[in-house]
Amino acid sequence: MCYPGLHAIWGHRVSHWLWSHDFKLIGRALSALICWLTGVDIHPGATLGPGLFIDHATGVVIGETSSVGTNVTIYQGVTLGGTNLKRGNRHPSVGDRVTIGAGAKVLGPVTVGHDSRIGANAVVVKPVPANTVVVGVPGQVVSRSQPRTATAPPDLDVTVLPDLFGVSLRSLLARIDDLENSLPNNTGPAPTHAQPSEAGVWPGEDFSI
Repeated sequence: MCYPGLHAIWGHRVSHWLWSHDFKLIGRALSALICWLTGVDIHPGATLGPGLFIDHATGVVIGETSSVGTNVTIYQGVTLGGTNLKRGNRHPSVGDRVTIGAGAKVLGPVTVGHDSRIGANAVVVKPVPANTVVVGVPGQVVSRSQPRTATAPPDLDVTVLPDLFGVSLRSLLARIDDLENSLPNNTGPAPTHAQPSEAGVWPGEDFSI
């Protein structure tokens, strides 16, 4: 009863009804009041499905032509925004059972497929297939090795995110090592690379700190 995200959704149900029945000024005024009270800016024209959960809520922005599916989870600082001022559909369409991490931005008339997860602070500007994970800026789509089903619990473990650039760099360094070792008359010391320890801590001597 004390969650501002819940209050924002309740208020949006009323403002959306007013907007849909041509009481647009009253609906917009109510949405502005709800934004002032909760810190959540949901345009009354947006369509929100059942089971939506907005956790912590502060700083969430959902644009006019956005649509959000069933049982979606949205964390604080998320924006479902547009990229232009043209009339018509210019905001995202989010599928069912999607989790959008804190600070993520989904921009433009893109579709986010069912059972996907948008990582924290990711910027999504292109369509996201179903059952995938998006990380980075701009967002990179990663297919799931363990696809989720419609009956799976909410995908809330936002700490499990792939390190795409880290994996790519390690692959490149390994290939460079192989190439250097294959050179004729290679009698020098084995090449070393800056890398973290097994505990995930980088040595300070590799940086100017």
